[in-house]
Amino acid sequence: MKQLIFIIAIMLSGMVAQPVWAQDKKLPPLDASPMDMAYYPPVYPYLVKVKGESGALVARVTYSRPQKKGRKIFGDLEEYGKVWRLGANEATEIEFFIPVNIGGKNVPKGRYTLYAIPQATTWTVILNRETDIWGAYKYDASKDLLRTSVPVTNINTPVEAFTMMFEKADGGANLIMAWDDIMVSLPVKFNDRLTAKRK
Repeated sequence: MKQLIFIIAIMLSGMVAQPVWAQDKKLPPLDASPMDMAYYPPVYPYLVKVKGESGALVARVTYSRPQKKGRKIFGDLEEYGKVWRLGANEATEIEFFIPVNIGGKNVPKGRYTLYAIPQATTWTVILNRETDIWGAYKYDASKDLLRTSVPVTNINTPVEAFTMMFEKADGGANLIMAWDDIMVSLPVKFNDRLTAKRK
């Protein structure tokens, strides 16, 4: 009898010790276009939240990073004249924590979707009010807040993974977008002059 109780106890303890997630659950595979985030000020969480430096969060971009993988990107994979989600998977989103100005238009603080229409020498960058969108399949131009044109710069060293980052600029910051042998820069002016002075 004691031996039977001992065996049952071992079986029960094994059932309790095994976490629910370990019971042959299928985990999603590694995404080929991982999601990333860019801040202004750059690496804001580390500098301000970890190191304790002063600074206020101005903008944050969340985007997925497709890879070049030997392909010709612009004019081929990403066709000229068509709306692009500025990455892969979910459409790229940008959040402003202060009012800003883009292309001469005031943009209230808030969260927006970023799209682009690439051309050989210019891109049309679009700020759209509708968020949480997959791709550009359901893009609704009636919800555009603004469109602005930015010039294309050709770069000598191709960028393998689509990359977005902020860099400091007079009166604000530039949002850099680069992939393959192309780079564009979207000027973002800060309406909050006190914030601009702290950067």
